[in-house]
Amino acid sequence: MSIETLGPSGHSDAFTRANLPPSHLWPELKCGQFDYPEWLNAGVELSDRMVERGFGDRVALIGNGRVRTYKEMTDWSNRIAHALVGDYGVKPGNRVLIRSANNPAMVACWLAATKAGAVVVNTMPMLRAGELTKIIDKAEISHALCDTRLMEELVACQKESSFLKTVIGFDGTANHDAELDRIALQKPVRFTPPPTGRDDVALLGFTSGTTGEPKATMHFHRDLLIIADGYAKEVLGVTPEDVFVGSPPLAFTFGLGGLAIFPLRFGAAAALLEQASPPNMIELIQEHRATVCFTAPTAYRMMLKAMDEGADLSSLRAAVSAGETLPAPVYDEWIAKTGKPMLDGIGATEMLHIFITNRFDDHSPGCTGRPVTGYEARIVGPDMTELPRGEVGRLAVRGPTGCRYMADDRQAKYVRDGWNLTGDSFWQDEDGRFHFAARSDDMIISAGYNIAGPEVEAALLSHPAVLECAVIGAADEDRGQIVEAHVVLAPGHARDAQTVKLLQDHVKAIIAPYKYPRRVVFTEALPKTQTGKIQRFRLRM
Repeated sequence: MSIETLGPSGHSDAFTRANLPPSHLWPELKCGQFDYPEWLNAGVELSDRMVERGFGDRVALIGNGRVRTYKEMTDWSNRIAHALVGDYGVKPGNRVLIRSANNPAMVACWLAATKAGAVVVNTMPMLRAGELTKIIDKAEISHALCDTRLMEELVACQKESSFLKTVIGFDGTANHDAELDRIALQKPVRFTPPPTGRDDVALLGFTSGTTGEPKATMHFHRDLLIIADGYAKEVLGVTPEDVFVGSPPLAFTFGLGGLAIFPLRFGAAAALLEQASPPNMIELIQEHRATVCFTAPTAYRMMLKAMDEGADLSSLRAAVSAGETLPAPVYDEWIAKTGKPMLDGIGATEMLHIFITNRFDDHSPGCTGRPVTGYEARIVGPDMTELPRGEVGRLAVRGPTGCRYMADDRQAKYVRDGWNLTGDSFWQDEDGRFHFAARSDDMIISAGYNIAGPEVEAALLSHPAVLECAVIGAADEDRGQIVEAHVVLAPGHARDAQTVKLLQDHVKAIIAPYKYPRRVVFTEALPKTQTGKIQRFRLRM
């Protein structure tokens, strides 16, 4: 599929289609296994269609002290859609920003705006006015739906931006006591959506990458269903009995897929937390007998410790790890304590969700796995030539989803010869499995040796004195770079030269001695994103 073969559009506001990348910069998209009608609305498919299929009385959303069925969720989102179209003038193709923590109200607003034909931009509560303004101006966002507890920053944006005309408050606490809620409660529970094409943009996922300048990734209605009908169906085998829980924000495509699209596509339930700390997730898993968890390795390490202290996580049948490479010691300990594999995977905002993964019947430590059905992957050199097995190079991937930056020159860097270049360095073994080496900009070159930071981290984490760690390359006059390890020690271990030597000797005994950290920095905590992903760039400052 290419830009020349796009289906019809129902957008009266043609902004997003007009700002798709030029055809020669599109990745090659292979959508053959996914057959959707020309006119398609992902919001309708995940709610109204599920009620029609008999799921109306099943639990869809859990959060903020309430449990809502598919019928209640559908009625709620339809009422909001009526308000957006009738009272606030949202037109198909208008960009609508949503600002909220993870809660059922955010899901209802996202479904409603999608049904209304809007292009949704989900954003995190932690973003400040300056960051929000960049997003609003780049996407020319006209309407914003905001949890009333988070209005201050958006009100400031409205004063600065020439595009944002309407900011509407909704109640994220489940009391339905805000402007949007009061208007919506007077509306009918049935809503006839305007026509939207399967190739109309439904979602803009913003990512700042390494430059700090936001990039908008463009995803169609069909894409939102593809990730469920591909990865979630094939790898996770989702059933209506599943209960999903996790830490990634719904504002991230990883979170939107794992905590909204995947459960709702198959009649399962999503249990949402505004503060998804490991203790809160553990409590939620135990209370609702959650079966599928999405979070980062750092959170799984804390869960493993909680299991030693009596936490019952036996209901989990699938523990999905992404966002940060899964260290082999965490994988090994999880299997030892649960008897079940932890599913490592790699995805990207540009690709929408996970495209290479381990499977329940095909997994191993320190391995990311094989491509999800429909995707191809290869390891390439600078000239895009495929490298021999075992050699580290850039990961190139293509399949039914792919990178489409909105009006951004960086499209030419991410897509080459029809392949998406994710910015990750991998190697492929003789059996065809893919192994993560490092982010391409995280490879450490020391005295001519290529050293992958995550490999050193895994070695350090296998020592009981290490609670958490992050490895970076630090400038060195003699060697160009040296391996520098930032280490959070477990209780009872001293921050002294003896511990430094103990850890260095341990690494030398686990992996090639030249990879050991020549500098060890002890710290109380590592800088992380809201999803628990370690921010190594901050350690380099």
